[in-house]
This record gives sequence, structure tokens and C-alpha cells, in this order.
Amino acid sequence: MKTILAYGDSLTYGANPRQGGPRHAYEDRWPTSLEKALGGKARVIAEGLGGRTTAADDWHAAADRNGARILPTLLESHSPLDMVIIMLGTNDLKPSVCGSALEASFGIRRLVHLVRGVSAGKGETPPQIIIVSPPLLCDGENADMMGHFGGAAYGIAQSREFAGHYARRAEELGTGFFDASTVSVASPLDGVHLDATNTRAIGDGLAPLVSKILGL
Repeated sequence: MKTILAYGDSLTYGANPRQGGPRHAYEDRWPTSLEKALGGKARVIAEGLGGRTTAADDWHAAADRNGARILPTLLESHSPLDMVIIMLGTNDLKPSVCGSALEASFGIRRLVHLVRGVSAGKGETPPQIIIVSPPLLCDGENADMMGHFGGAAYGIAQSREFAGHYARRAEELGTGFFDASTVSVASPLDGVHLDATNTRAIGDGLAPLVSKILGL
């Protein structure tokens, strides 16, 4: 059986777009739907944390949200891995953190280098990697949430640049690429997070690519 690490933020965690709403049920999170779609041929380890960035510090947060600092530890604790799926960048769009989809793509590049570097340091074959560009932001009812992203217009415009930048990084680095916005849309409740149906859709959408790369 193959082992896959799903590395992400609140969209991987299964955050509810309704303010104060409960976390999506286990079966409604995309790593779970991916595992189910793979028909028992792989287990998917979900590592999602709300607010996580690609490689930037967020000093407003209590926990460490810097994805580049935490990833090496997770790679060690879950080793050996056959694949790492990285879906991060939404939080990088916050002007107080990074503010740019292009810079987020450079953070993704850093994460790919970390995955490969940890494996090389142990003399192991590096896991396959899929870079996932996140779903687009939309105009949301939660003014505070939109404010984090410099307002709806700025956040939405930057999110529309994800796929182009991430696809270039994937080609540059020789990884797989998947555009989550082709199967999933943010909820207008807050403009960022996904309802259960759209969260599951990411895992279902990824399954054919994962199967192809891993030869399942």
C-alpha cells in the first residue's frame, strides 16, 4: 500500500466557511475522499492547519504557520512516503504575510526542495510530488475575512494568478500539477473556505492523477 502526505492549510483541515461552524466531518475532507477514490491502494495522511503559509511567518498566529519550517519534521515522522501533495498559498495572499501569488509559488518551490532534500539526506528515493493550486477566492459575506486579504478585489485578483504561477513551478521542478479551481469553488459565506461538497471534490478530482503517477 502506498502512503501519501496531504500538506495544506484550513482547506485541507476541513474548515467550515460559516463563522463558528464545526469542522467538516472526517468523510467530508478532501484527503479522505482521495483515499476512498483510490480504492484501498493508498492511505492518505492529512496534515492541514488553518493559516499555514508556504514559507512565510505569520506573527499574529499562536501556532507556527510557516510551512517550510514544519515540513521537514512531518516528513521525518511519516517516513517513508510515496507521494507528497502540497496545497498551500491562500494564506500567503494576505498583505500582512506575503501578498502575492507569485511569491507563494516561490514558497512552493522551497517546499519541493525540502521534500527532496530530506530524502536525499537519508539516501532514500524521494516521494513523488503534486503541486495543487488552491481554489479561487470569491466575494464573501464575512468582511473581516475579506479584510485579511486586502479586500475582496485584491484577494480575488491574486488568487486568479495561482494556476499560472504554480503550473510554471511544476514544469520547472518536474512535479505533477493540479488546479483545484477546476473542481471546487469557495463559499460566499466567507469567500475563502469550502462547503463539504466542494472540499470532497478536490480529493475526487485528484484521484486520477495520483493513480497515474503512482501506477495504481
